[in-house]
This record gives sequence, C-alpha cells and structure tokens, in this order.
Amino acid sequence: MQAVVLAAGKGTRLRPLTETKPKALVEVNEKPIIEDVFDNLLEIGATELILVVGYMQEKIIERYGDEYKGVPITYAHQREQLGLAHAILQAQPHVDNDFVLMLGDNIFRANLGDVVNRQRENRTDAAFLVEQVPYEEASRYGVLDTNEYGEIIEVMEKPDDPPSNLVMTGIYTFSPAIFHACHLVQPSDRGEYELPDAIDLLLQSGRTIDAIRMDGWRVDIGYPEDRDRAEELLNRSEAVQGV
Repeated sequence: MQAVVLAAGKGTRLRPLTETKPKALVEVNEKPIIEDVFDNLLEIGATELILVVGYMQEKIIERYGDEYKGVPITYAHQREQLGLAHAILQAQPHVDNDFVLMLGDNIFRANLGDVVNRQRENRTDAAFLVEQVPYEEASRYGVLDTNEYGEIIEVMEKPDDPPSNLVMTGIYTFSPAIFHACHLVQPSDRGEYELPDAIDLLLQSGRTIDAIRMDGWRVDIGYPEDRDRAEELLNRSEAVQGV
C-alpha cells in the first residue's frame, strides 16, 4: 500500500527547534521525527512513500533523496500551508488506489497495522486509529462519534462541546474518494481547508469509516515539551524491552 506523509508545516510552536530545520527533521532521541514515521510505515508494509513537503523542503529532499531503506520516495510540494485537506490534494497525482495517510509529526508505538488490515479486509472507505482522552482535553483535537458497530458517524474539529472523548490520532487509511471530498471543502474560519470537513463530506455521502481503538501510545510533537515527553516514553519502552 502507498503511504502519504504530510510534512510541509513550519512548526512555529516548536521554535527555536525549527528555526534552522523543518519540523520533520527535529530529532527525538537523536533520530528525526520523519524517520520514526518512515520506519513505522515500512513495518506495516508501505511500498512507496509519498512525502508532501513545503517549509525548508530542500533539507528533507537533500537528506533522503529518492528512497528510504530501499522504499521509493516521491515528493509532492505544498507551496502554501493551507490545511491538511489541501496538503492531501498535492499527493493526489501520485496515488493509485487505497492508501495510508500519516502525519509527519507523530511518534507512535501502537497497533498501526490494524488500520491497514481493516482497510484491506473489509474494503471500507476509510479507517482511523482513534484514542480515548480525558473529556476536558477532547476539545483540543479532531473529535469523533461512533455508532454501535464502531463506525464513525460524526467528526468535528476542536468542538467547544465534544460529543465524545474519542479523537483522531494521525494515521488513517482512505480510498481515493477522499480526494473528491477535499476538492469540495471550503476554507474554515482560520482560512484553511480542514481534513475533518472532508471526512464529514465522506460521511454525508454514505461512505463507511471504521474506528480502530489505539493500543499503545503516541505523542504529537507540537511543542518542545512534547519532544521531551516522547523521549521519556521511548526510553521507558526500550528499558522494558531490555528487561
């Protein structure tokens, strides 16, 4: 399965770590975030990496060239950072069929393969790895609601009154139908083309989206303290494995 990785953002909240390098090259335990993303994707069977780049893109391209550990890399360019739905559209010319989408700023140690397996086995239109968080934190994320079958029925971006405490994590599988939905999305109040809006359009059109509960942990590297937390969790995981 092809994998699309979104790594075009400026990472302004990570400054000063991103003053001289793109967010994707910020190191966690002396390893760039993007390499951890790549390794996770290779482990679940990615056959091609389609990397959407933007801010300081030349540093990423110079470092990785046209392959990573023997898996080809194709670059797509997001010249303006106009939201995740806009970023996904930059990858459209390179995608042949169902694909896995992963945000380029998440460190995962979780059941990522379950998302890909669900897409392959059930032929759903999409599947998301979702995380249960405290209700008071849910409004910081893309929040979703599910029915009794574990299918997603509603997605909202950072709602004031969340319908649940289930949130999207940063890894998804999609059929090519997501591209049509992204084309239909209108700019949000902050002037961006939001991925939850595209997902909502899929749901309105009758598409089936499955929610896979996360087994493990993940850290969204948004602030310098998030990097510190990811390093602590990685070191703890390595210590447990070494016992």
